[in-house]
Amino acid sequence: MAPDAAARPTRAELRLAAREQSRAQRRGAARAATRTALLRVALPSVAALGVAAAAAITVQGEADQQRAQAAGQVPRTAVDNAPDTTAVQAAAQAVAAGAPTQASRGDARLPLAGAQPTEAPTAQPTAEPAPEPVGPKVVMPVARHGLGEQFGEAGTHWANRHTGIDFPVDGGSEVYAVTDGTLRTQWNPFYGYMTILKMPDGTEAWYCHLRAYKVRKGPVKQGDVIAFVGTSGNSTGPHLHFEIRPQGSGPIDPLPWFLANGLDPR
Repeated sequence: MAPDAAARPTRAELRLAAREQSRAQRRGAARAATRTALLRVALPSVAALGVAAAAAITVQGEADQQRAQAAGQVPRTAVDNAPDTTAVQAAAQAVAAGAPTQASRGDARLPLAGAQPTEAPTAQPTAEPAPEPVGPKVVMPVARHGLGEQFGEAGTHWANRHTGIDFPVDGGSEVYAVTDGTLRTQWNPFYGYMTILKMPDGTEAWYCHLRAYKVRKGPVKQGDVIAFVGTSGNSTGPHLHFEIRPQGSGPIDPLPWFLANGLDPR
């Protein structure tokens, strides 16, 4: 027989080889199907184990706490170190649902309780103190209001018109500095004993027909007693003759001057 004819397989050998190849393919497909089934069963089992572990931890923690409360002692370290059951349960549920357990930048941020901005309290307007009433800039030259002879009147007792205003008060009554200033005193046959108060702006106040001086010269303060009412000089009875003379000028009506400084002597 020729060599080529001896090497050629027979039909029986070909059928046997085909059956072996078919068996090998079926065995490979079965092993692949088995692996797939195992994976499908194993993954849910891991999730179930996670849920079961979380539940076990929660039950164990609650049981421990109940036993401690029943005994009347709850150690602070046990409370501080107790697992956050809410977080564990949420993680277990996430594993069971196949959701990611790690936060990402794209996750929506939930508002924190108690961290919502509140409106600032409205400031209540404070009541401003009422301005103090402005008092008169000058004081009365005597204690009692009321005028006698007034400025510019004519009479038999004066060579010309009356050059001031008269305050009809009792002899010996106190006479006051109407404002701050500097005093000097002198005698005049018509005005009698007189005191001249020079004010800071140069205006002079003349006090006439005095009985005596309390201060003869020098600085005084508003309201100081400077003299006493009399009837010296050309006078018909006790009274204070009062004049106002601006710097470098003759006598003017004292009544408008008092009124302009916030005081009515009438």
